Amino acid sequence: MPGFSLRGIDEKVHRALKERAERSGISINALILDCIHKGLGIGGDRRNKYHDLDHLAGTWTDREKEEFLAAIRDFEVIDEGLWK
Repeated sequence: MPGFSLRGIDEKVHRALKERAERSGISINALILDCIHKGLGIGGDRRNKYHDLDHLAGTWTDREKEEFLAAIRDFEVIDEGLWK
């Protein structure tokens, strides 16, 4: 895939790009690509959107949430020996 550098970005634009990317939870590069696609009229947000689990959103009780978090707690432990 071809790439290029974009020069001449002033501080105001850089700051706006950075803030919007952070709010959107995406990289500045992904944001710029989305803006280019929208500006050229060849599509909007290029990220895949999935809705196959929408029916589950917000359905857990507090107890179910706590049980799930307890069940995955071991996955948060880092085994330092694996990183040597």
